[in-house]
Amino acid sequence: MKISVFGSGAWGTAIALLLYDNGHEVALWSKFTDETKVLSKTRVNPLLNGVNIADDIHITSDFREATTGAGAAIIAVPSFAVRKTAEALVGQLDKDCVVVCMSKGIEKDSSKLFTCILRETLGATTPIAAVSGPTHAEEVARRIPTACVSASDNVEVAERVQNLLMNDDFRVYTSNDVIGVELGAALKNVIAISAGISEGLGLGDNTIAMLMTRGLAEMADLCVKMGGRKETLAGLAGLGDLIVTCMSRHSRNRRAGVFVGKGMSAEEAMIEVGAVVEGYYAAKAAKGLAEKMGVDMPICAEAYNVLFEGKAPYDAMRDLMSRAKKSESAFFEEKWVR
Repeated sequence: MKISVFGSGAWGTAIALLLYDNGHEVALWSKFTDETKVLSKTRVNPLLNGVNIADDIHITSDFREATTGAGAAIIAVPSFAVRKTAEALVGQLDKDCVVVCMSKGIEKDSSKLFTCILRETLGATTPIAAVSGPTHAEEVARRIPTACVSASDNVEVAERVQNLLMNDDFRVYTSNDVIGVELGAALKNVIAISAGISEGLGLGDNTIAMLMTRGLAEMADLCVKMGGRKETLAGLAGLGDLIVTCMSRHSRNRRAGVFVGKGMSAEEAMIEVGAVVEGYYAAKAAKGLAEKMGVDMPICAEAYNVLFEGKAPYDAMRDLMSRAKKSESAFFEEKWVR
């Protein structure tokens, strides 16, 4: 099957390599002609040093060329480019082509989940799925054992995507909780920035564990309010992705947070990381969603205050610690017990 991957960053390149290993004909699309020429010549993505791009993977910046005859279209662009990519796909795909969103985030202006944008743009009959989990591109590209979740409202679509992606090094589970999978993918980035800020401030492992655990509670609150299932956030697309993004040396979100905790502005930290930091955009979207849904999300709110309002990180931490007393048992009773 021909599969088109839209987005030639580290993640898109890693997915192209995975699909090629699975025996598919792969087209890797880049928006930038100059980048296409460099990748075609060197067969190496600078973000994945030491990993060769197979000569048979076709690298192109021609959108029509990439989409023609594709049985699946993988969207792996930065969050801010998802809508434009979806709009460009209108009228370009065969009717049975499955569209798979592997971008992680929430649209910052509308606070919409990406599958919602795809559905609005591509129509009710287009097969759509979202894939997420603890999947750093650096490790997927090197065939390090990894697992993730393929989610769709239609179980057959989720299984189609499972069959496309799964191999001995890349395990794929299915789910019909698209909301839970997508929210986990987006919000864990905000918590990871917060964990990085804590590290940058010189705080300890206790603090990071607190942020991760209470951050998961916030994610569960919003997930349930939006119609998702709390159990999803106990799985790969929630807890699994949260752990790896908060703790891994590969995590851009964590790294950006460290820079902010050490005194850089948010803008300086994004430049220092040198690649897209999705949690920066997700923090603004999370604030909008929390307000819209009436959900209290104090960690995400303080992350927003630090990143967008210039609040001092230490002040944000002190304000989190001085909140009103609560019972943790309510968290388990309300969110995790069926």
